[in-house]
Amino acid sequence: MHSSPLITLLGPTASGKTRLAVALAQRLDAEIISADSRQVYRGMDLGTGKDLADYTVGGQSIPVHLVDILPAGSKYNLFAYQRDFLAAYEEIRRRGKQPILCGGSGLYLEAVLSGYRLLPVPENAELRERLKGQSLEALTRLLSGYKVLHNHTDTDTPQRAIRAIEIEEYYRQLPAGQERPFPAIDSLVFGLECEREQRRRLISERLRQRLDEGMVDEVRRLLDEGISPDDLLYYGLEYKYLTLYLLGRLSYEEMFARLETAIHRFAKRQMTWFRGMERRGVAIHWIDAALGEPEKIAQIEAFLGKN
Repeated sequence: MHSSPLITLLGPTASGKTRLAVALAQRLDAEIISADSRQVYRGMDLGTGKDLADYTVGGQSIPVHLVDILPAGSKYNLFAYQRDFLAAYEEIRRRGKQPILCGGSGLYLEAVLSGYRLLPVPENAELRERLKGQSLEALTRLLSGYKVLHNHTDTDTPQRAIRAIEIEEYYRQLPAGQERPFPAIDSLVFGLECEREQRRRLISERLRQRLDEGMVDEVRRLLDEGISPDDLLYYGLEYKYLTLYLLGRLSYEEMFARLETAIHRFAKRQMTWFRGMERRGVAIHWIDAALGEPEKIAQIEAFLGKN
């Protein structure tokens, strides 16, 4: 069987990416690099779907990189992810192991697979002062003047929208040719595809399971540790709605209904992003998520054998 410099596994939330990545890593003596924008934070486990127990198979612990690398409450960005990915990727390759990139954060995945050129963007105090107090709608209109808004997380909050505008303004001012080079990395990319109703069922089942496992207590603990409600709202989805519930702004029933709807919408946006990646030149080999792990691995190995 031939190897690939990088094997990528992607798919919408709850599609079983982690289980497949771990099974494949055990088979290939590989190591996993996470492509998840929230799993970098320590103590944010159930809400981000880390499934840490899944990384141990038959007593063997599968190495995973870029999980639990920052304290909860801090901020992470695409530039930092590219930098950290490269460091992990090069280290794994140096040790003669196979890296597997696994996750569902489309922007992070595409930044690696398509080699986005990025620079660390400093804060622009003058611009921030000028934009302070503007409505999210006004900031969204302003941001859309810089770029097509593929990434809806840029406009989740005024804080994020202002940061996105700050980044776009910084790049606009750069002299030509000053972008940070990012090496071209060949990758075989496999995607887990769920039929819509199956995806909805998996999402709802997993949400109930994680609430039963103590997801409310996880968010309560983060608040008790001094992480501000605004920081948790910034992380979105589970952390947003559970924080609103714990602050008394939503009933439990309202929290569950609104969170469930938000996750369904998020999964739909993930698939829209992945289809967009295909249109932008990333070849994704789709595998039915309903298959068992042995069947999925057999399909991947058959493809690896042809390349």
